[in-house]
Amino acid sequence: MSNESNNTSQDQVEEAVTPEIVVDEASLMDELTQANFRIEELEQLLAESETALAERKDVEMRAAAETQNIRTRAAKDVEQARKFALEKFANELLPVIDNMERALQGTNPEDEATKAIYEGVELTMKGFLTSVAKFGVTQVDPQGQAFNPEHHQAIGMQPSAEYPANTVMMVMQKGYLLNDRLLRPAMVMVSQGGGSVDVEA
Repeated sequence: MSNESNNTSQDQVEEAVTPEIVVDEASLMDELTQANFRIEELEQLLAESETALAERKDVEMRAAAETQNIRTRAAKDVEQARKFALEKFANELLPVIDNMERALQGTNPEDEATKAIYEGVELTMKGFLTSVAKFGVTQVDPQGQAFNPEHHQAIGMQPSAEYPANTVMMVMQKGYLLNDRLLRPAMVMVSQGGGSVDVEA
């Protein structure tokens, strides 16, 4: 009898415990499912955040590059403005230099009547050229040099036994550069080479 009663009470205990275990397993499954959904949501949010962060970094890098480009362009513009601010002023000085050269050509250093004028104009012109050279103005005097269309303007071509073809044989007006930018081309006569040409009567 004691055996039967032990079995009966054990059955009762098992019956009492089993529904609780089933209930706990179901609730545990619900919690796991909810946790998995939550993990998926968090992973999706993390992926979106990483994408947004990458886009933001890209935007910032582009903005930094654009800012650097603007600074570089501005510095270059300032340098160009500084170098060539005197361009109009220098162009106004060129006729003065031309007139001094004409004055030198019109006087003779050997003639006592014009010697003092010649020397005075020559000294003034040398001082003037030295002064403008300090600001980047340089003279282009291509006598005997190869013709350069970037710095010379050909007035005409003539045959010449003395100069090879495409060589400047005469400079009618000197040219000038401002910091290596052409202010005025040199007006030149260019040799065709080959010696003189006979003129038919």
